[in-house]
Amino acid sequence: MPVESHKGRGATRNTTPLRFGLQAREMDGDWLDQRLEIDGPAPKRRTSVTIEKPRTILTRNNSPDIGFDRSVNPYRGCEHGCIYCFARPTHAYHDLSPGLDFESKLFVKPDAAALLHQTLGRKGYTPAPVALGTNTDPYQPIDGRWQITREILKVLWELKHPFTITTKSDRVLRDLDVIAPAARLGLAAVALSVTSLDPKVHASLEPRAPAARKRIAAIRQLAEAGVPVYLSVSPVIPHITDHEMEAIVEAGAKAGAGNAFSLLVRLPHEVAPLFRDWLEAHYPERAGKVMATIREMRGGRDNDPGFHSRLTGKGVWAQLFRKRFDKACRDHGLGREKFKLRTDLFEPPSGDQLRLF
Repeated sequence: MPVESHKGRGATRNTTPLRFGLQAREMDGDWLDQRLEIDGPAPKRRTSVTIEKPRTILTRNNSPDIGFDRSVNPYRGCEHGCIYCFARPTHAYHDLSPGLDFESKLFVKPDAAALLHQTLGRKGYTPAPVALGTNTDPYQPIDGRWQITREILKVLWELKHPFTITTKSDRVLRDLDVIAPAARLGLAAVALSVTSLDPKVHASLEPRAPAARKRIAAIRQLAEAGVPVYLSVSPVIPHITDHEMEAIVEAGAKAGAGNAFSLLVRLPHEVAPLFRDWLEAHYPERAGKVMATIREMRGGRDNDPGFHSRLTGKGVWAQLFRKRFDKACRDHGLGREKFKLRTDLFEPPSGDQLRLF
């Protein structure tokens, strides 16, 4: 018997992160049996939030296949609970499970905006677009209370610093009063990720993320406000969501998206066993076929960590998905080039002294 119910969550269980020398932990079966008899069915797992006080907030990367070199993540963990999330293994650094812990034991960084303001004011800083939403979603449910993302955007807008946002949530519209004027100056772009239009698939795949119809509506409102919008058809999961690719592209294009991109599902480290468990729970009749196709696209493995190939995949299936997506984009007039953001408007913080004009 489980200690807690996982109803409404993406992962079906917790896994022990063994990559860092931590010991595997197992529940005592006799205790669980007795607990069931005394207390009844397992209670619903609740979300907990821990305040984190980092010393820095701007994360740098030099990956040759990623289109940005710096990012800000106001939260660790993500309550959306997307089973395929490649960020799940990061919870292992806290001796927490990439499974249920990742989507229920969250960390917030209340000082993120102040740290960012300080970082952007350092001598010699050179501006380039700051990416939000690269690890966990900046508009996950807890942001409704903490609003750390909004404070970060206000700093970036104040300093006329370029930024991009990637999200699965229509909550991004809350900050349209900051995003829209930044976009009019060529400083902002937003990417909305739509994985499936099917409510049944969405309910198990991304249990606490807003429905696809809300995301499509958000694309429309962002576009009407003059914000450059990407449609992200990501991730594509063979035999689960790939048949919806053309329909998603059509819906995004009609809503006003200007550009589009698509990524194949990735299963690094602990994500692979969690994903297999999810398949067995929700799609047992095709679980073997799904994993066989993923391994074919990943060179015979569950995951290919190689630069470039990790995003594009290999083999016939990857080529087929790529051609289908490209054709759908052409048919509906969606571009594939990046929106270019300006860096020449950046105004570094003046500190305690007034600016000199």
